[in-house]
Amino acid sequence: MIKIKRHTTALAFISIAILLIGCAETKEKNTTLTVTATAYNSVESQTKKGNVGLAAWGDTLVPGEKAIAVSRDLIKKGLSHNEEVKIDGLEGTYIVKDKMNKRWESKIDIYMGLDEEAALEWGKKKVEIQYYKEESLKD
Repeated sequence: MIKIKRHTTALAFISIAILLIGCAETKEKNTTLTVTATAYNSVESQTKKGNVGLAAWGDTLVPGEKAIAVSRDLIKKGLSHNEEVKIDGLEGTYIVKDKMNKRWESKIDIYMGLDEEAALEWGKKKVEIQYYKEESLKD
């Protein structure tokens, strides 16, 4: 009975060590992309009818929050839910909280709360964004 317990314990430690070594074989890479950036607001004409603050991942957006929506091709490039993004020309860090319709590519939408004038003033422009993407060292 004691030999079995020791053997099981040893296997458990080896399994954990292998798992940790596998996890250690990743690194973060600073990724920069040029995307088209527009802006949106918490108003029914621009969002979900009946619940203007509800984002696609289920978050509730709050005016003043630094959030963005991303096109689905950017999600495949590592810009998934709750990722931090820096946008050239804007202060601070923005968080990915929403995703855009499948028709858009290489695009972000900057959340501007209820300030429709600020969103219109922003318009549509090309910007560089920066984020960290985890990569496998085996690649």
